[in-house]
Amino acid sequence: MKQVLRLSWVIACARFRGPVLALGPCLTPLRCMPRDVDGLKQEAKGKDFSILDLARTDLMIRSGMAPLLSHRGWYPVVVAETIRFCEPLKLFDAFVIESIVLGWDDEGFILQQRILRKDICVAEAVVRAQVMKKIGGSVPPKDVLTAAGVTAEPMQYPQWIREWNAERMECGANALDAGHQP
Repeated sequence: MKQVLRLSWVIACARFRGPVLALGPCLTPLRCMPRDVDGLKQEAKGKDFSILDLARTDLMIRSGMAPLLSHRGWYPVVVAETIRFCEPLKLFDAFVIESIVLGWDDEGFILQQRILRKDICVAEAVVRAQVMKKIGGSVPPKDVLTAAGVTAEPMQYPQWIREWNAERMECGANALDAGHQP
């Protein structure tokens, strides 16, 4: 329920923050609230994934992708993410989440999201997302980009991200090879 209130706030404020490009960057301002902190009055690390969801929602709304996907019966899902923590956020700290699409392959998009407090990186995440069809199956990124009128080429992301992405792909294949559901 608490996240629903914050999501409502992000959605309501999105139109006042102005449009962004479909691939970003998108800056989403937030604040570390009492419900976000642990016993040490620092942001609980488990909250970061939920907060990053809010920033991706802001990117989707402000770029115009949300209605475009919805109209086609498509929706985005996160299929993998990893995060690195650099510094703690304290109670009532203001921060900004910077979201940008780094690249894509035949199946999904790679995003980078950084949590910044006064231009200091507090945490950095890499997210792999796919666009799914409500009727089943996935939508190739090239089809999503074409629908959005985007003609950009994917950026070259660092080797460790390419390796992380390849490991994610192997993880799902290994689970299926072993007869397990991912």
